[in-house]
Amino acid sequence: MNRHFGRDAAPSRAPVRPVRDERSALCDALAEAGPAAPTGCAGWTAADLAAHLVVREGRPDAGPGILLPLLAFHTERVRRRAVRTSAFEELVDRIRRGPPKWSPYAVPVMDKNANAVEFFVHHEDVRRARPDWEPRTLSPALEDLLWRRIKIARFALRKVPVEVTLIRPDGRTARASSGRGRRTPGGAAGRASGPGRTGPPSRSGGGVRVHGPVGELVLWALGRADVARVRLTGSPQALDILHETGWRL
Repeated sequence: MNRHFGRDAAPSRAPVRPVRDERSALCDALAEAGPAAPTGCAGWTAADLAAHLVVREGRPDAGPGILLPLLAFHTERVRRRAVRTSAFEELVDRIRRGPPKWSPYAVPVMDKNANAVEFFVHHEDVRRARPDWEPRTLSPALEDLLWRRIKIARFALRKVPVEVTLIRPDGRTARASSGRGRRTPGGAAGRASGPGRTGPPSRSGGGVRVHGPVGELVLWALGRADVARVRLTGSPQALDILHETGWRL
Protein backbone atom coordinates (compact mmCIF):
# COMPACT_ATOMS: atom_id res chain seq x y z
CA MET A 1 0.00 0.00 0.00
CA ASN A 2 1.22 3.45 -0.84
CA ARG A 3 1.79 5.12 2.50
CA HIS A 4 1.39 8.51 0.80
CA PHE A 5 -2.15 7.69 -0.32
CA GLY A 6 -4.73 10.17 0.99
CA ARG A 7 -4.09 13.69 2.19
CA ASP A 8 -0.32 13.42 1.95
CA ALA A 9 -0.60 12.30 -1.65
CA ALA A 10 -2.49 15.42 -2.76
CA PRO A 11 -0.47 17.59 -5.13
CA SER A 12 1.08 20.60 -3.46
CA ARG A 13 -0.15 24.00 -4.54
CA ALA A 14 1.73 27.25 -4.49
CA PRO A 15 0.24 29.73 -2.04
CA VAL A 16 -2.02 32.36 -3.57
CA ARG A 17 -0.53 35.80 -2.94
CA PRO A 18 -2.43 38.29 -5.08
CA VAL A 19 -0.84 41.40 -3.55
CA ARG A 20 2.68 40.07 -3.99
CA ASP A 21 1.91 39.04 -7.56
CA GLU A 22 0.39 42.42 -8.37
CA ARG A 23 3.43 44.18 -6.91
CA SER A 24 5.67 42.14 -9.19
CA ALA A 25 3.46 42.77 -12.24
CA LEU A 26 3.40 46.51 -11.52
CA CYS A 27 7.20 46.57 -11.34
CA ASP A 28 7.42 44.67 -14.63
CA ALA A 29 5.08 47.19 -16.26
CA LEU A 30 7.09 50.14 -14.95
CA ALA A 31 10.37 48.65 -16.14
CA GLU A 32 8.94 47.91 -19.57
CA ALA A 33 7.44 51.39 -19.93
CA GLY A 34 10.58 53.29 -18.95
CA PRO A 35 11.01 56.38 -16.75
CA ALA A 36 9.63 58.94 -19.20
CA ALA A 37 6.48 57.01 -20.12
CA PRO A 38 3.16 58.73 -19.39
CA THR A 39 0.77 57.27 -16.83
CA GLY A 40 -2.88 57.63 -15.93
CA CYS A 41 -1.89 59.92 -13.05
CA ALA A 42 -2.17 63.36 -14.62
CA GLY A 43 1.22 64.95 -15.10
CA TRP A 44 3.17 61.99 -13.73
CA THR A 45 5.63 59.91 -15.68
CA ALA A 46 6.47 56.33 -14.74
CA ALA A 47 9.41 57.70 -12.74
CA ASP A 48 7.06 60.01 -10.80
CA LEU A 49 4.74 57.11 -10.05
CA ALA A 50 7.60 54.86 -8.96
CA ALA A 51 8.86 57.57 -6.60
CA HIS A 52 5.36 57.94 -5.13
CA LEU A 53 5.22 54.22 -4.34
CA VAL A 54 8.69 54.24 -2.77
CA VAL A 55 7.88 57.26 -0.61
CA ARG A 56 4.52 55.82 0.38
CA GLU A 57 6.09 52.66 1.82
CA GLY A 58 9.40 54.06 3.01
CA ARG A 59 8.66 57.53 4.37
CA PRO A 60 5.92 57.39 7.02
CA ASP A 61 6.40 61.12 7.67
CA ALA A 62 5.25 61.82 4.11
CA GLY A 63 2.31 59.40 4.13
CA PRO A 64 -0.39 61.68 5.58
CA GLY A 65 0.04 64.16 2.74
CA ILE A 66 -1.22 61.59 0.25
CA LEU A 67 -4.74 62.07 1.59
CA LEU A 68 -4.56 65.36 3.49
CA PRO A 69 -4.21 68.44 1.24
CA LEU A 70 -2.81 70.50 4.13
CA LEU A 71 0.26 68.23 4.27
CA ALA A 72 0.55 67.47 0.56
CA PHE A 73 3.39 69.99 0.04
CA HIS A 74 5.75 67.88 2.19
CA THR A 75 4.79 64.63 0.50
CA GLU A 76 5.32 66.15 -2.94
CA ARG A 77 8.67 67.63 -1.93
CA VAL A 78 9.89 64.23 -0.71
CA ARG A 79 8.61 62.52 -3.86
CA ARG A 80 10.31 64.98 -6.19
CA ARG A 81 13.56 64.57 -4.29
CA ALA A 82 13.32 60.81 -4.79
CA VAL A 83 12.93 61.31 -8.54
CA ARG A 84 15.97 63.59 -8.67
CA THR A 85 18.30 61.55 -6.48
CA SER A 86 17.45 57.93 -7.38
CA ALA A 87 17.81 56.16 -10.69
CA PHE A 88 14.55 54.85 -12.10
CA GLU A 89 15.86 51.27 -11.98
CA GLU A 90 16.67 51.71 -8.30
CA LEU A 91 13.16 52.98 -7.53
CA VAL A 92 11.56 50.03 -9.31
CA ASP A 93 13.88 47.62 -7.51
CA ARG A 94 12.96 49.11 -4.14
CA ILE A 95 9.27 48.62 -4.91
CA ARG A 96 9.92 45.06 -6.01
CA ARG A 97 11.82 44.20 -2.81
CA GLY A 98 8.93 45.40 -0.69
CA PRO A 99 8.75 47.89 2.17
CA PRO A 100 11.46 48.24 4.82
CA LYS A 101 10.98 45.98 7.84
CA TRP A 102 10.06 48.94 10.01
CA SER A 103 7.40 50.21 7.59
CA PRO A 104 3.72 49.77 8.53
CA TYR A 105 3.27 48.18 5.10
CA ALA A 106 5.62 45.35 6.13
CA VAL A 107 2.86 44.04 8.41
CA PRO A 108 1.06 41.33 6.37
CA VAL A 109 -2.44 42.53 7.26
CA MET A 110 -1.56 46.11 6.33
CA ASP A 111 0.05 44.94 3.11
CA LYS A 112 -3.05 42.98 2.14
CA ASN A 113 -5.58 45.64 3.08
CA ALA A 114 -3.75 48.73 1.85
CA ASN A 115 -1.79 47.52 -1.16
CA ALA A 116 -4.21 45.40 -3.19
CA VAL A 117 -6.12 48.37 -4.60
CA GLU A 118 -3.02 50.60 -4.69
CA PHE A 119 -0.96 48.23 -6.80
CA PHE A 120 -3.82 47.21 -9.07
CA VAL A 121 -4.88 50.76 -9.87
CA HIS A 122 -1.34 52.02 -10.46
CA HIS A 123 -0.54 48.95 -12.54
CA GLU A 124 -3.46 49.92 -14.75
CA ASP A 125 -2.33 53.57 -14.70
CA VAL A 126 0.85 52.38 -16.41
CA ARG A 127 -0.81 49.85 -18.75
CA ARG A 128 -3.71 52.02 -19.91
CA ALA A 129 -1.56 55.05 -20.70
CA ARG A 130 -0.01 53.03 -23.52
CA PRO A 131 -1.68 52.47 -26.91
CA ASP A 132 -3.63 49.33 -27.75
CA TRP A 133 -4.17 48.23 -24.17
CA GLU A 134 -6.87 45.72 -23.29
CA PRO A 135 -8.34 44.80 -19.89
CA ARG A 136 -6.61 41.95 -18.12
CA THR A 137 -8.28 38.78 -16.91
CA LEU A 138 -7.79 39.02 -13.15
CA SER A 139 -7.13 36.02 -10.97
CA PRO A 140 -10.08 35.00 -8.77
CA ALA A 141 -7.94 35.73 -5.70
CA LEU A 142 -7.17 39.30 -6.78
CA GLU A 143 -10.74 39.95 -7.90
CA ASP A 144 -12.06 38.70 -4.56
CA LEU A 145 -9.63 40.88 -2.64
CA LEU A 146 -10.48 43.96 -4.69
CA TRP A 147 -14.19 43.39 -4.11
CA ARG A 148 -13.64 43.08 -0.37
CA ARG A 149 -11.84 46.43 -0.47
CA ILE A 150 -14.47 48.10 -2.69
CA LYS A 151 -15.65 50.13 0.30
CA ILE A 152 -12.83 52.55 -0.53
CA ALA A 153 -15.27 53.80 -3.17
CA ARG A 154 -17.36 55.35 -0.39
CA PHE A 155 -14.43 57.58 0.53
CA ALA A 156 -13.58 58.43 -3.07
CA LEU A 157 -17.19 59.35 -3.90
CA ARG A 158 -18.08 60.91 -0.56
CA LYS A 159 -18.82 64.31 -2.12
CA VAL A 160 -20.87 62.99 -5.03
CA PRO A 161 -24.46 64.29 -4.65
CA VAL A 162 -26.22 61.32 -6.23
CA GLU A 163 -26.60 57.75 -5.06
CA VAL A 164 -24.16 55.40 -6.80
CA THR A 165 -24.36 51.60 -6.77
CA LEU A 166 -21.68 49.35 -8.23
CA ILE A 167 -22.96 46.15 -9.86
CA ARG A 168 -20.85 43.13 -10.76
CA PRO A 169 -21.68 40.81 -13.69
CA ASP A 170 -22.94 38.20 -11.20
CA GLY A 171 -25.43 40.70 -9.78
CA ARG A 172 -23.70 41.41 -6.47
CA THR A 173 -23.82 45.08 -5.54
CA ALA A 174 -22.01 47.61 -3.38
CA ARG A 175 -23.19 51.09 -2.45
CA ALA A 176 -20.49 53.59 -3.40
CA SER A 177 -22.29 56.84 -2.58
CA SER A 178 -25.32 57.63 -0.48
CA GLY A 179 -25.94 60.81 -2.49
CA ARG A 180 -25.52 63.00 0.57
CA GLY A 181 -22.57 64.95 -0.80
CA ARG A 182 -23.16 68.69 -0.85
CA ARG A 183 -23.13 70.54 -4.12
CA THR A 184 -20.56 73.27 -4.56
CA PRO A 185 -20.85 76.48 -6.59
CA GLY A 186 -20.40 76.04 -10.34
CA GLY A 187 -21.76 73.53 -12.83
CA ALA A 188 -24.60 71.09 -12.31
CA ALA A 189 -22.99 70.00 -9.07
CA GLY A 190 -23.04 73.62 -7.97
CA ARG A 191 -26.74 74.35 -8.36
CA ALA A 192 -28.06 74.73 -4.86
CA SER A 193 -31.19 75.89 -3.09
CA GLY A 194 -30.54 79.56 -3.75
CA PRO A 195 -28.24 81.96 -5.62
CA GLY A 196 -24.66 81.72 -4.40
CA ARG A 197 -25.52 79.18 -1.70
CA THR A 198 -24.83 75.52 -1.21
CA GLY A 199 -27.45 73.07 -0.13
CA PRO A 200 -28.39 69.40 0.00
CA PRO A 201 -28.59 67.57 -3.32
CA SER A 202 -31.87 67.06 -5.05
CA ARG A 203 -33.18 63.50 -4.71
CA SER A 204 -35.47 63.79 -7.71
CA GLY A 205 -32.83 62.52 -10.09
CA GLY A 206 -32.66 59.09 -8.48
CA GLY A 207 -29.46 57.09 -8.42
CA VAL A 208 -26.82 55.87 -10.85
CA ARG A 209 -25.89 52.23 -11.34
CA VAL A 210 -22.42 51.36 -12.60
CA HIS A 211 -22.14 47.94 -14.25
CA GLY A 212 -18.86 46.15 -14.94
CA PRO A 213 -16.24 43.62 -13.85
CA VAL A 214 -14.76 44.14 -10.40
CA GLY A 215 -11.48 45.62 -11.62
CA GLU A 216 -13.26 48.08 -13.89
CA LEU A 217 -15.57 49.14 -11.06
CA VAL A 218 -12.56 49.84 -8.84
CA LEU A 219 -10.91 51.93 -11.52
CA TRP A 220 -14.10 53.88 -12.19
CA ALA A 221 -14.73 54.52 -8.49
CA LEU A 222 -11.21 55.85 -7.99
CA GLY A 223 -11.58 58.40 -10.76
CA ARG A 224 -10.37 56.53 -13.85
CA ALA A 225 -13.70 56.91 -15.64
CA ASP A 226 -11.98 57.75 -18.92
CA VAL A 227 -10.44 54.27 -19.19
CA ALA A 228 -12.72 52.07 -17.08
CA ARG A 229 -14.86 49.68 -19.13
CA VAL A 230 -18.18 50.18 -17.36
CA ARG A 231 -21.79 50.92 -18.29
CA LEU A 232 -23.83 53.55 -16.46
CA THR A 233 -27.59 53.50 -16.09
CA GLY A 234 -29.91 55.94 -14.35
CA SER A 235 -32.05 58.99 -15.00
CA PRO A 236 -30.63 61.67 -17.31
CA GLN A 237 -30.63 64.15 -14.42
CA ALA A 238 -28.65 61.86 -12.12
CA LEU A 239 -26.19 60.99 -14.89
CA ASP A 240 -25.66 64.66 -15.74
CA ILE A 241 -24.95 65.53 -12.11
CA LEU A 242 -22.52 62.63 -11.79
CA HIS A 243 -20.65 63.52 -14.99
CA GLU A 244 -20.20 67.10 -13.82
CA THR A 245 -18.98 66.15 -10.36
CA GLY A 246 -15.24 65.53 -10.28
CA TRP A 247 -13.54 63.05 -7.99
CA ARG A 248 -10.29 61.13 -7.92
CA LEU A 249 -8.29 59.14 -5.42
